[in-house]
Amino acid sequence: MTNQRYLLLLICVASVVRCELFTSLAHMERALFAEREISSRIKEYVTEEKQRLDALSRLADELETHSSKALENVDFYLGNPVNAYLFVKRFTVDWERHIEDILKWKPNEEFHEKVTKLKEYLPTYEDLNGAVAALLRLQDTYKLETEKIAAGDIAGIKTSELSAVDCLYVGKYAYTQSDTYHCHMWLEESLNKDMKEINKTADRSEILDYLSYVTMLQGNVRHALDLTNELLTLVPGHDRALNNKEYYLKMISEKEEKMGETATMGEDASMGEQAAADEPLKNEKGRDEYKSTDEFIMYERLCRGEHTHDYKDQHKLVCRYKTNNDPLLLINPAKEEEIYLDPYLVAYHDVISDYELAVIKSIATPKLGRATVHNAKTGKLEFAHYRVSKSAWLRPDDDIVVERVNRRISAVTKLEMDTAEDLQIANYGIGGHYEPHFDFARKEESNAFKGLNTGNRIATWLSYMSDVEAGGATVFPYIGVKIFPKRGMAAFWYNLYKNGDGIYDTRHAACPVLVGTKWVSNKWIHERGQEFRRPCGLEEDD
Repeated sequence: MTNQRYLLLLICVASVVRCELFTSLAHMERALFAEREISSRIKEYVTEEKQRLDALSRLADELETHSSKALENVDFYLGNPVNAYLFVKRFTVDWERHIEDILKWKPNEEFHEKVTKLKEYLPTYEDLNGAVAALLRLQDTYKLETEKIAAGDIAGIKTSELSAVDCLYVGKYAYTQSDTYHCHMWLEESLNKDMKEINKTADRSEILDYLSYVTMLQGNVRHALDLTNELLTLVPGHDRALNNKEYYLKMISEKEEKMGETATMGEDASMGEQAAADEPLKNEKGRDEYKSTDEFIMYERLCRGEHTHDYKDQHKLVCRYKTNNDPLLLINPAKEEEIYLDPYLVAYHDVISDYELAVIKSIATPKLGRATVHNAKTGKLEFAHYRVSKSAWLRPDDDIVVERVNRRISAVTKLEMDTAEDLQIANYGIGGHYEPHFDFARKEESNAFKGLNTGNRIATWLSYMSDVEAGGATVFPYIGVKIFPKRGMAAFWYNLYKNGDGIYDTRHAACPVLVGTKWVSNKWIHERGQEFRRPCGLEEDD
């Protein structure tokens, strides 16, 4: 725009003096020079505009190529956590740093209005942080190596590679969460990537600045000093690095003095200094109290598909066709597979058709919102960090397909659906999960389902509406059961004994989705209305 202003100024000056030009040839000569300068400025302006237009054209081609490729198979493309992270980062960090500069050129207001309106559909920084948190969650749960993730290898499935600046952002996010374990790993990977990149994507001094400090926090003071010295060779006057260097030297000196004092008689005190210098690098993983429990460790092992328990009475498990003498099942019986006997846990194969799945998804998609959980104290629904998915509730009158599915669930389970909760549809996206929980309310949670006035959740019907490429299993940590999603299959179990007590071995979890997208539907069946369908036993412990 500077050239434009300069061009206008020249034209204005020329117009002011034009009435005196005929009086002097010298002035006429000056006018010729001005004419040449105007020509030069016009050409510069045209060149700049061409460059801007070329940049816009390249941006348009890039966006078109990316979206066309992704839209060929959305679930496969965005179901990959690395692709998802890069996609969200493109429209947050990268948009601000690169794309907005290109779009600052204003050809007309209509163009900008359209782009601004479309930006409402694009990811936000909240989405970006969620994508990075999901990536780190997946890395922990499935024991993924940082180097492999950055190379685009997710459990053997190839995807886009991460650049140095992509790895740097992951490290910086972990830093904001006081997660020095992941921060250190990702900054190290960013540094390694930077060394290999010909066209640099990150500022090496920024990587060193973060990495040196995090390295110190992990107890590796000497290595932190080395990194700080490297930073000072790049930016000699870096204030923070100069202060940190002084601090690290002091820490090392104090440690060496302490080690020298504790050296045994006759030993050279310099051995203490050498021992400090040879300290192995540490990067210890800090975990909160719950994530260090046997339950959570078992949950993660099951998510990885590890064998943790020998199934009790496994030799007694059978498969059968089940009709219950119900007209709905006489022609098309349910294909029942026993998974566990106590607690009773079964799977039904091909129990919901592709057409029904498609209809239910289409109805639920516009209604999807962040999934909630029941607060045991208040009985109200609220968001929770341990449940990450989106859900919608479908009533029988939303579509005849929903009513048909409800009838089929009733026919298979022989339980009353009128007092059951509406069909809940859940979609688990990037790293979507639900940590170990009970479906039923325990005795101390007297307000859990008070508003429904239908009693406790007597049973759970869980339908899998999609296949999942990797991860996303339903696991039961107390009994070692793991069920991997299979499109059209449903799992069923009782949450309560016949006497109304909770079956604690039904505690279960939804593992993070590693690759792909996971759709499920839940039907929580309540006690009210089951008095004659599942009556109490004759004995208290029935």
